[in-house]
Amino acid sequence: MLSRMTAARSALRFGERRFFADSAIVGTLKKQIKALADQKVPIIQALKKEHGNSTVGTVNVNMVLGGMRGIKGMICETSLLDEQEGITYRGFSLSECVTELPKAPGSDIGLPEAAMWLLLTGKMPTDDECKAFNEELHKRSKIPDHVNTIIDILPKDMHPMTQLATALLALQPTSVFGQAYREGTLKKTDYWEVTLEDALNLTAQIPLVAARIFRNVYFEGKHIASDPSLDWSGNYAQMLGVCDEEDFKDITRLYLMLHADHEGGNVSAHSTHLVGSALSDAYLSYTAGVCGLAGPLHGLANQECLRWLKATQAALGGEEPTVERLTKFAKETLKSGKVIPGFGHGVLRTSDPRYLIQRSFAQAKFPNDPLVKLADACFMSIPSVLFGTGKVKNPWPNVDALSGTCMQHYGLTQEDYYTVVFAVSRAIGCMSNLVWSRMLGFPIERPKSMTLEFLANSVKK
Repeated sequence: MLSRMTAARSALRFGERRFFADSAIVGTLKKQIKALADQKVPIIQALKKEHGNSTVGTVNVNMVLGGMRGIKGMICETSLLDEQEGITYRGFSLSECVTELPKAPGSDIGLPEAAMWLLLTGKMPTDDECKAFNEELHKRSKIPDHVNTIIDILPKDMHPMTQLATALLALQPTSVFGQAYREGTLKKTDYWEVTLEDALNLTAQIPLVAARIFRNVYFEGKHIASDPSLDWSGNYAQMLGVCDEEDFKDITRLYLMLHADHEGGNVSAHSTHLVGSALSDAYLSYTAGVCGLAGPLHGLANQECLRWLKATQAALGGEEPTVERLTKFAKETLKSGKVIPGFGHGVLRTSDPRYLIQRSFAQAKFPNDPLVKLADACFMSIPSVLFGTGKVKNPWPNVDALSGTCMQHYGLTQEDYYTVVFAVSRAIGCMSNLVWSRMLGFPIERPKSMTLEFLANSVKK
């Protein structure tokens, strides 16, 4: 068994992976990345030379004790989060990405794989580039038999996110970067190219792995084959097998595009960057990101919001979810010491654009869904209640307030799986960032820690 697994890994490393590296579309992708890097590298050099000792900002005690929130201490080129405008991908708003990125036939949703091209290159791909890029991802998507075997023998009651992390680690021996680094001939200037290979491979493989886990846990291992005629995200929706409607493919495309990147400081992105800064390959790095995403304070938020909506619906006892009723319910909830999930954000000071985009989709496609009507009543009532407490800087809804509701409408009701869908999406941003970290030669991350006594003495001086 071990000899067959070793042979399979060797064939994958030295055979088809490097063959696909020579494809025309990857050549185009590399040229565009390199062209953008030629603009960025001189900026870094000038900043180091002319402003190396300049102060960017101050750090206060609350930042140190508050999870480093607000400390400006890292570079993320792919996206930027503004407290009023929300997240932008290489300067493009999410609304622009929805409307201007290439789309699947018959769809009006910008494709997430097109967003990956944008994050990597700074340019929106043409329709032809997106089509060729999608075909390239399909070519790279094959999962080695031994990895499928490992996934299939995992306990069905193991959380899907634990299974996903296990599967990514099982894929790690196929890392092109890892193999090239161990050979001892890899130049630092070439790190980004082999990292790109891993980034494309992992992004291509993760929908198949995620779908296999889903079908194993919830459908007795009855799998649906990958369809290379479909786009990356549409194919993922197809393999889940919960709904044949084209609208389900569209909400999957929308979800995966909206969640793809959220600058570099969130737990999943930062974990991936931190581990990658030690020159761990993409599979090791993103496994760390996935483990961070599995935390209740990060990726589990959307299922918590859906559960809260369902509990609220039950508490209303069939009454119409009016603004008046929801205002009263929200006040009683807060008075009892409970929290209302789905509202507020660590950076944003307005409604999350991702929420508003999903809300527009829901109102256009299924406005009479009971949970959608309830969520809309919450949107109209809860912010004023939270604002009235005087304790909440941002009372507005975030993306988690509606994403689970949209998925359950089309039959994806398995709440424990929602974070896996998030992980499929976030692979796009984390992998793009990893490529750029190697391209720009960022060093290993090593902030300075201190004891409480040291901190107390520091502020006394």
